[in-house]
Amino acid sequence: MSAEAGMLRVGVLPTGPLDASSHFHAAVLPRIRDALAQGGDCVLLFDPADHTHREWRLGVVHGLARQYAPVRVNAIAGDDPPAIAAALAYLSRAPGVTGQLLPVAGTDAGAMLSSQG
Repeated sequence: MSAEAGMLRVGVLPTGPLDASSHFHAAVLPRIRDALAQGGDCVLLFDPADHTHREWRLGVVHGLARQYAPVRVNAIAGDDPPAIAAALAYLSRAPGVTGQLLPVAGTDAGAMLSSQG
């Protein structure tokens, strides 16, 4: 996991959702908690994955947002830099948004997110 200005890159996880969730909780979550304990909003960046990963990822983001409130915790899932930048820009303009998982993919997501004011 690496950090860049409030964004925490989760890194490569196993392919299957159960293995990915297990690895995340054992190896990545403690480092995220350490970062959140320092204060400041946080956006987790997950690599893209199929729909079978949505529930465990959303559960993590919901749980962290509740536990660390009023610090905001959100997540982005994707690997397209312009779409990720658009999602980060959107979140920076939306101070009431927390506990959300934003899947982004290519120009469709970037255009949608960057067009919102």
